[in-house]
Amino acid sequence: MTQTVAHESNESEEAFAERARTFLRAHAAPRAAEERFVWGKGSDAPTMFEKLDRAAELRALAEAKEWRATKFDAGFAWIMGPPALGGAGLDRRYQDIWDRLEATYDVPSGSYFGIGLGMVAPTILAHAREEVAADLLPKLQRADLVACQLFSEPGAGSDLASLQMRAERDGDEWVLNGQKVWTSGAHYSDIGEVIARSDPDKPKHRGLTGFIVDMHAPGVDVRPLRQMTGGSNFNEVFFTDVRVPDRWRLGDVNDGWRVALTTLMNERASIGGGGVGGGGSGMVRLIEMARHFGVADDRLVRQELARVHIEDQVRHWTSARAMASLSAGRTPGPELSIGKLGLIRTIQATCDLVAHILGPRMVVDTGEWGTFNWSGYVLGAPAMRIAGGSDETLRNIVGERVLGLPKEPGIDTTSPYRDLKVGTQAR
Repeated sequence: MTQTVAHESNESEEAFAERARTFLRAHAAPRAAEERFVWGKGSDAPTMFEKLDRAAELRALAEAKEWRATKFDAGFAWIMGPPALGGAGLDRRYQDIWDRLEATYDVPSGSYFGIGLGMVAPTILAHAREEVAADLLPKLQRADLVACQLFSEPGAGSDLASLQMRAERDGDEWVLNGQKVWTSGAHYSDIGEVIARSDPDKPKHRGLTGFIVDMHAPGVDVRPLRQMTGGSNFNEVFFTDVRVPDRWRLGDVNDGWRVALTTLMNERASIGGGGVGGGGSGMVRLIEMARHFGVADDRLVRQELARVHIEDQVRHWTSARAMASLSAGRTPGPELSIGKLGLIRTIQATCDLVAHILGPRMVVDTGEWGTFNWSGYVLGAPAMRIAGGSDETLRNIVGERVLGLPKEPGIDTTSPYRDLKVGTQAR
């Protein structure tokens, strides 16, 4: 691995920007100016999850890894990272400068690294042994390694603490057995963060332990899951006597719930930053759809267009406030669930609007531009209502941990109505 170029942490914003421009001019081509959106021209495939065959996906991943490594070696991949681990040691202002400048150049997508860098890496930094973090984090940031998140199981999704995958201690190793499901990117990942049940006799939240696992280890079996969109962005992963060294444990034994919460809070921050969809044009595309089909003056359609815009703006401002809090050094908290819920409201408003305008055109492929391909977006929306915590779970988190409302009665809590007889009324 090439050593990252070090720079003074007191570098001025102007000097940093000029250095970034020089690097980008030398390594990438400027992005062509975005043409004004015109209905009927360009791509009409605003899918929620892009459908790529595995060969094309691997080619795109290789290009993304090469670009990430080039950035890392020049000091632009981990701008806010600690210098001791290969980061540039700069603050959010410099990251924002880089993001704005990089967006003006035609470079590979970094979406393959979103889970590893946005969710797994912060958890490693917070909970892994110092020597393990020093080894793995620079490799993740340089894209020498790609990481996935292995949490959900067939019987444990929103109620993650009900997971049943076992981790049994064997000397200086742990032996993992069980199944995980809905794992994005598992088929091209090198390592994964996994939570397993290490003590079945403890209450469910207290008998879990977190680990980093080698996705190429013997006994790890990754199988693609076909979605109703037609793609296979997710996987199920089976573990059969998979051995993990104890030094790759995250946090203390049986304290895996704390580890999981670190990941989940970062996950909701990452997901909540999404947008309306429908391509870079967003609202313009939706407005032009209404005009094309002659309903732009329909009062209900105009109301639904306004709803999409309002939901997206509120989500954007909420996420910006949360990101500012993180930039100030605060730990991600339950309030980040609001950003993810805001994204879902925006997506649902978009689906409602598109279904209203297109009607049967969205479910019957007549070849008409801008119609049937919206079905991929609508069919992908339910997955987003589950990813990062279901809507119901996140509402409970916001109600209980942000607003301070009483805990939702459940199988693990005492209901205030437990003594209420059938046919009686509460007084």
